[in-house]
Amino acid sequence: MQAVERYFEAFNAGDTPGMLDCLSDDVAHHVNEGKIRHGKDLFAEFCAHMSRCYREELTDLVIFSAANGSRAAAEYMVNGTYLATDAGLPEARGQSYRLPAGSFFHLHDGKITRVTTYYNLADWVRQVS
Repeated sequence: MQAVERYFEAFNAGDTPGMLDCLSDDVAHHVNEGKIRHGKDLFAEFCAHMSRCYREELTDLVIFSAANGSRAAAEYMVNGTYLATDAGLPEARGQSYRLPAGSFFHLHDGKITRVTTYYNLADWVRQVS
């Protein structure tokens, strides 16, 4: 659970190296509306892309965990600004958005081995269009 808490603290601080430190080398990153990415390098590429296109802060964070510590989930609000047009999505003009989201984690030896994130893309598109 500490790895998940540190992961979200690093996210809100814009600290990609801090997020990467919470992950196993072979992390499986299940992206909302995207392909599964394996490994820290692809996770770092994803974070760089997201930082270019979006500025986000997560609030109202609630973390849940399995008694044995092998799984965790989090529910939160994404408060963001659309900074640069992302391929296949509406044009960015600095629009603000706010939407509920959730993430699911698998952990092993204190590291996150799987991250799965969900949000309603249609709601996001409606807010920025």
